[in-house]
Amino acid sequence: MLLIEYPKCTTCSRAKRWLDDHGADYQTRHIKEENPTYEELKEWYPRSGLPIKRLFNTSGLIYRSMGLSQLLEGMPEDGKLRLLAGEGMLVRRPILVTGDQVLFGFDEERWARALRGQA
Repeated sequence: MLLIEYPKCTTCSRAKRWLDDHGADYQTRHIKEENPTYEELKEWYPRSGLPIKRLFNTSGLIYRSMGLSQLLEGMPEDGKLRLLAGEGMLVRRPILVTGDQVLFGFDEERWARALRGQA
């Protein structure tokens, strides 16, 4: 499994601790140093089962400073993916990439189901 995180993010730290407590085998990637690529996001977002808007870190400073809540409304999917790929801090985190699922944000129940699927 791959955990994409921002180490200073408290939710990412909780998710990492949760994975460790559950004996998960995973690798980490720093989202700011190596943000998800356009190709990765294009593959991952359908596997997440989420609408593309839920991939954005709506509480982040960059999201708010760019006024994205209104700009995203008329933007095509491709533009949204390119925007996310261009700035890792716009992406909701942590991201857990398993064999068949991609989870954006930390939710213990969803993550437990994903880990059971990896056993």
